[in-house]
Amino acid sequence: MAPAAPVHPRHRRGLRLALRVLVSAVLIGILVSRIHFDDFVPRRHGSGTWWFLGAGIALMAVSFVVAAWRWQRVIAVFGHRVPLRTLVKHSLAGQFVGNVLPSTVGGDVLRVSRSSTDIGDTTTAFAAVLLERLTGFVVLPLLVFVGFALDPSLLDTKRSGLALVIAVVTLVALGVVLFLAGHPRAAGRFAEHDNWMRAIGAVHVGVDRLRRDPRDAAGALVAATAYQLTVISSVYCAFHVVDVRVANGAVLAFVAAVAMAQVVPITLGGLGVREGLLALFLHPLGVSTGQAVAIGLLWYGILLLVSLLGAPAFAVGHRHRTRVPTP
Repeated sequence: MAPAAPVHPRHRRGLRLALRVLVSAVLIGILVSRIHFDDFVPRRHGSGTWWFLGAGIALMAVSFVVAAWRWQRVIAVFGHRVPLRTLVKHSLAGQFVGNVLPSTVGGDVLRVSRSSTDIGDTTTAFAAVLLERLTGFVVLPLLVFVGFALDPSLLDTKRSGLALVIAVVTLVALGVVLFLAGHPRAAGRFAEHDNWMRAIGAVHVGVDRLRRDPRDAAGALVAATAYQLTVISSVYCAFHVVDVRVANGAVLAFVAAVAMAQVVPITLGGLGVREGLLALFLHPLGVSTGQAVAIGLLWYGILLLVSLLGAPAFAVGHRHRTRVPTP
């Protein structure tokens, strides 16, 4: 019997994308079957609705700039300085690829590729993007805890414990990753390799420098906190657009928990997971499934809309090297 022909990597990526689209479609279909159109559409319309919609879009656009600042702070840990304007363009292009184009490449791959031209080292660029992502998983669980501290009554609501479970599991997983990345006998032993495993060693170098220099670590965490709060503020505006009023602590805790869960790569852009978890968390607070789904879709829609700003940066590309070493 002849061996089966190997599956081409491009076909595997296409299959994964198709499966994620299918899972999203199934989850959204289940949610839509349980909502009423009257709950899905805001009951009251007025100038305030449009103001909140505009503010949500503006805050999401600002979050892209703050994300670039967070990225810049992490790159500085590796001894490189890249202009914020350059990183904003890379971030916009990455957001466009990751959120708008039906691509299996992903926006982070594009950011690594383009920032490596500025930094002069692909492995360091990879490590910087990875560490920048990890800073978000330091901040988001803490925001969940802050939300519960602001509104302790959330502990008495059904299903709220799931948000705490997501936060704790994320912190434990992050702790394991950072321990392995920072240990000289784990990721550290790859630092001198000349192949692709050198990227693992570069992550070790970044974690080690963050541990040794509290100022760099604090700067990265401040930027990460500012980014997450800006995104949550945008989603807060979406609550008001859909005419949902819940305590600020609930918005902070539950949106942060959803932001962590939606990155699990089983759906397209978190579509379905985000809306389902919002319905799960908000229903005990008197929010209908239709309203929760509307908030999730509006969150996603605002992100897609703002991501279109990255189309020119993606189309133009990036060819000029602008690396500036840190003195």
